[in-house]
Amino acid sequence: MHYKRVIPCMDVDNGRVVKGTKFIDIRDAGDPVELAAHYDAQGADELIFLDITATSDKRATVVELARRAANDVFVPFTIGGGVREVADAHDVLDAGADKVSINSAAIARPELIDDLAQVFGAQCVVLAIDAKRRPDGSYEAYVAGGRTPTGKDAIEWAREGVERGAGEILLTSMDRDGTKDGYELRLTNRIANAVDVPVIASGGAGHPQDLIDGLTVGADAVLCASIFHYGSYTIPEVKQAIAAAGIPMRPISSRV
Repeated sequence: MHYKRVIPCMDVDNGRVVKGTKFIDIRDAGDPVELAAHYDAQGADELIFLDITATSDKRATVVELARRAANDVFVPFTIGGGVREVADAHDVLDAGADKVSINSAAIARPELIDDLAQVFGAQCVVLAIDAKRRPDGSYEAYVAGGRTPTGKDAIEWAREGVERGAGEILLTSMDRDGTKDGYELRLTNRIANAVDVPVIASGGAGHPQDLIDGLTVGADAVLCASIFHYGSYTIPEVKQAIAAAGIPMRPISSRV
């Protein structure tokens, strides 16, 4: 049976987990590794750390984060931020991460996806796409926390990324991020239908029904931050709700 996944996400800024609405009004949410270990114990299927620290050289930061997480976390985890070339990814994966997530570096040099997939395999490469809806109903990929448009159509960019070797798409609606109004289902469905790799829905989860909706329209996994960080729901609560809706979830007692 193919189980769907619930993935807590930790946006890390200067060593602390933070969360805001559309990347503003940032609030502190704790130590990333402590939170990760807590979510692991609760039954998270995977974890994602995204280092958003505004520094020119993040490699040492994300490598140390990967090393700390590997010591305390037993489910697969992905790290994004600071991976701009193969050597960066090698250091992060060697420190214990299972996958690397790339976004702006891939926009700047799409060949990076090819390089990473060739060296590490597609299963280690997550292409993160931050998308905003245009007035005409299409979607554009953005970088810099949703502040900078790239001119790239998000659906076409997802297709290109997968053709180049990305093994997974981390899709965030910048229109919904942090709003707790639910995932952007039209966008999620269009990306899921456009590629043949798993899509992680992100941006906007506020209630268990939002996760059910995201999985129903085609996402393979649902990413959450605020609802877990600030205690609105626990992982067992949302997984029970998803399972009750008839969507296959790995039982918490039997997770690897």
